[in-house]
Amino acid sequence: MSTRHIVLGLLAAGPSHGYDLKRRHDERFPQARPLAYGQVYTTLQRLVRDGLAEVDGTDADGGPERTRYRATDKGSVELAQWLGEITPPAPFVTNEIFAKVVVATLVAASGESADPAAYLREQRAAHMARMRELTALKTAPGTDLATVLSADYALNHLDADLRWMNTTAGRLAALTEEINTA
Repeated sequence: MSTRHIVLGLLAAGPSHGYDLKRRHDERFPQARPLAYGQVYTTLQRLVRDGLAEVDGTDADGGPERTRYRATDKGSVELAQWLGEITPPAPFVTNEIFAKVVVATLVAASGESADPAAYLREQRAAHMARMRELTALKTAPGTDLATVLSADYALNHLDADLRWMNTTAGRLAALTEEINTA
């Protein structure tokens, strides 16, 4: 995820303080890792340095002085270009679950203690628990649409992982044989 472009997108709604940008990010991307304030301000400094944002003024409002930023025309052009780019699907997907299954199979084939089938069972249980949490979250009364969309996205990915785990569980014997004959 491009923090630079997300901050530019948040600035497209109008001038904002770093604090407000962080709050809006965390509201609009509820299942994403929250932005740290330092990350917001570092991103803003880089956007200003690159001519994509500029200082729009300062406010005190009875507290400390806060700098307000706005996107420049150049920033709006870059944001539009980024939004128009299709994100290519990854040619190969390697994640920790896949890596652990392969390594556990290698370790088991060498005679050491490892059980890839047990790992897959435990991982499936963890995925199912997370799916129940996300389903409860998205169906709770008053849940905003951004949270529902984010939960749907995560649920679809978890479902794909579960399908892969089921397929892989059925292929573990063949993988073990392949490793033993290599």
